[in-house]
Amino acid sequence: MRIPTKIVEEIVAEASEKMSDPNYSAVLVGGFVQTQGAAAQYISASADELGGAEEVVNTIFHTALMAECFKRAHNRTVGEMTFEILDRVASGDRKATLKQKQPAVLEYIETNVEHEGMAKTIMLFALAMDLLS
Repeated sequence: MRIPTKIVEEIVAEASEKMSDPNYSAVLVGGFVQTQGAAAQYISASADELGGAEEVVNTIFHTALMAECFKRAHNRTVGEMTFEILDRVASGDRKATLKQKQPAVLEYIETNVEHEGMAKTIMLFALAMDLLS
């Protein structure tokens, strides 16, 4: 099921509002790391490619927001993105596949993520979330 643009917009608006709370992003990132160990390891291993520790946190933040979109759209949490799941969605043109499967998610990534390596990584996780949904 495609995530409606409206859900992505709601999640982004809520996140923007909550960013005034300094604990919000820490809780969102920490919760993602605790529940998505393989994904967090993958992102951490890509630190140099992403541009350092700050960009690792930003990647996790954006990925966690995407997980919130899938959660709200499907009324359940995203299953664990294991290395096997990530391998299954890693090949091919991620952007083209995501455009076909989850255009609202791709639009969010293209609008909010300037770093090409980070965008490609987040697309991988969005495809994994789509597979698990």
